[in-house]
Amino acid sequence: MGVELIQLPILLLIFFVLLFGIGFILNMLLKTTYLPMYLYVVVLLPVVVYLQWDSSLTLTGNLLGYHFTDYLTALAGLIGAWLGGKTIQTLRTKGYKMF
Repeated sequence: MGVELIQLPILLLIFFVLLFGIGFILNMLLKTTYLPMYLYVVVLLPVVVYLQWDSSLTLTGNLLGYHFTDYLTALAGLIGAWLGGKTIQTLRTKGYKMF
């Protein structure tokens, strides 16, 4: 089942905004800069790959099972988490204190 062209920008925007918001709040509360980005790469992406893993296929077969939209969605989430950290870092250097 593929994603239609009208759904793709909405999907990318939702993942970007979702991870930007989560990253921004985590950075604000935990006073870290890039923790949400590391958590996304180390925890969330492997969990998604593990849950959809087919043991009858090889590693390349499993990775080729994902479509271009899946990779774009993961990239949009990663960019959102990175930009959330960058925003908090910029706000801190300009003197804003969040808690």
